[in-house]
Amino acid sequence: MKAFRGQPSIYKNKEKARRPADIQIKGLSLSFGGVRALTNVDLEVKSGELFSVIGPNGAGKTSLMNCITGFYHPEAGKIIFNGNEIQNLHPHELVKIGIGRTFQNIELFPGMTVISNLFLARHIHYSYGFLPACFFSRSVKEEEIAHRRILEEIIDFLEIQSVRNKPVGSLPYGMMKRIELGRALALEPDLLVLDEPFAGMNLEEKEDMVRFLLELNRAWGQTMILVEHDMAIVMSISRRIAVLNFGEKLTEGAPGEVVKHPEVIKAYLGDDNNL
Repeated sequence: MKAFRGQPSIYKNKEKARRPADIQIKGLSLSFGGVRALTNVDLEVKSGELFSVIGPNGAGKTSLMNCITGFYHPEAGKIIFNGNEIQNLHPHELVKIGIGRTFQNIELFPGMTVISNLFLARHIHYSYGFLPACFFSRSVKEEEIAHRRILEEIIDFLEIQSVRNKPVGSLPYGMMKRIELGRALALEPDLLVLDEPFAGMNLEEKEDMVRFLLELNRAWGQTMILVEHDMAIVMSISRRIAVLNFGEKLTEGAPGEVVKHPEVIKAYLGDDNNL
């Protein structure tokens, strides 16, 4: 694996203690009509963790992520982020308090360039209004330079210099997944929610994505919640894992503990001979 050239400036001079991202989920329930998507789910993720959520298709993983990021509002239970209840907030409000995400299905603008897609994520950090932007005043220029500097370092970090000016829709699927990660990082999130970031990737692309996530988590303290079906990756990079099945939490713990849990083997991983 290639070594990283450096870290994004958004992580420089930021100690882990200064980027709290503690989240507690208590008794979370969600249903669609008569279908129960989540039932009394309890989870807790500490600042600096790389926490994974696994389970078979239809287990409620994406529904849980959508509740955390404001796309769904649970009918019961609480989501507490850094001491504040957030279960009734909307996605744009959650982004402002430090929760960013990537999507299972890529949500980029295919006709726009890579750099333009990244710039879109900086809008929450703009301090100038419409008129100063029209006249492109000195303060606007200085702020644009600051935004550009952060994006340039994210581009270098993710090794996407060669595609920066290409339309996103012309890129391979695995590269688009990397662009989506870059856009999420451009938000400067304290908590990063990743919904199947390895889906559709080949082996080399997965190895690159693993490098980026481990560097962000272990070296720079990025807190992450990861939903993923690739068990080899989940077991190798996660600090703790929660297992959902039919909207209920089966168990939670370190990878070595989870993989041996009899209910997990029965519901998700198959028999002992397949582990």
